[in-house]
Amino acid sequence: MGLIALIVVIVAVVAVLGNLGYLSLLKSAAAKRGMSGSAVAQYVNGKMPQAWLTTAGAAVAALLSLGGTFPDVLAVILGGASAAVAGSSLNKTMERYRSQS
Repeated sequence: MGLIALIVVIVAVVAVLGNLGYLSLLKSAAAKRGMSGSAVAQYVNGKMPQAWLTTAGAAVAALLSLGGTFPDVLAVILGGASAAVAGSSLNKTMERYRSQS
């Protein structure tokens, strides 16, 4: 069970860091545009608490994966949920701001 928990935690960490990184890049680009980027900055500021919460969930899952069988099960559940929420949020954000080139 330990290997499965480790794989789930790694996927969760990659997903949440991808989401957090993409939101940070959007926020930086919006700040450079000034007033014309205010709508994007507002959207990103609304999504940041969710991104930080999923990051915390993945971190807790990583710590739980160091334990025995029951903590491994909790790590799989928490890591899977964090990865699913972060992946869904990243997908929705990318679809919303995908360039039309």
